[in-house]
Amino acid sequence: MLRVRIITAVIGLALLVTVASFGHIALGIAVFILALAGMSEFYGVVSNVGYKPVKFIGYLSCTVILFISMNGRMGRINFYMDLFKSINYFSFAIFILLVLLFCYAIFQHDKYSLIDIALTVFGMLYVVFLFSFVVLTRNLENGYLYFWLIFIGAWSTDTFAYFAGRIFGNHKLLPSISPKKTVEGAIGGMAGSILVTVLYGLIINRYIPPVPIYHYVVLGVLNGFLSQVGDWAASSIKRYVGIKDFGKSIPGHGGVLDRFDSLLFTAPVVYFYISFIVL
Repeated sequence: MLRVRIITAVIGLALLVTVASFGHIALGIAVFILALAGMSEFYGVVSNVGYKPVKFIGYLSCTVILFISMNGRMGRINFYMDLFKSINYFSFAIFILLVLLFCYAIFQHDKYSLIDIALTVFGMLYVVFLFSFVVLTRNLENGYLYFWLIFIGAWSTDTFAYFAGRIFGNHKLLPSISPKKTVEGAIGGMAGSILVTVLYGLIINRYIPPVPIYHYVVLGVLNGFLSQVGDWAASSIKRYVGIKDFGKSIPGHGGVLDRFDSLLFTAPVVYFYISFIVL
């Protein structure tokens, strides 16, 4: 199983490098496809336990990612103006989607309940909203370099937590949600995130206006913690619906939400930290 995971990860990394190098629009299309797959997985598992999310509206919301990718690069000067516009666009999109959802609840009340509507919205926030920060980070000034901090934060935490847990793990962390997670693994994941983020920061500082190293340390801490929160969040959903994996689309990893659960939480962290503090 570990061999399959490694082979899949290497192929996935090569694809990611290729797509990201083609620019923000190509990345937007790729993230849009991932969001569609993630929405399908989430709506699929909640449907299996008797709920009926309005899937069409959820899939429609994924197009927001395409519009974000077309916005282009956001530099230091026009960032706040672009942010204001983005908030307005996002608010307008949420308003339209809510109106459509309540139309379903009103005119098809015998088919959809308020819980179904709530789960539809939750899926949009959990998958589309969080995935959108990958594209938003890529759109920033020097975004191609900052963008990798999202993946480094998530995957270094996951890797170091896995091996630290296997070697040193003795104390269960959240046995009711994720029985295999240990305190030692969580600490190892945090340490790994800090270490790899700082090393990456030292490398990219050669190509961008230098960022003080302590910023990378802070990002390593934040990503090391929140990437694990993302993992636990996905585990809590899977525990509630009684499944092991969201899907089987990625050999050795499960589904899209299994592979990118941590990244969904590191992407907003990197985007907001770089936007509000570094730039």
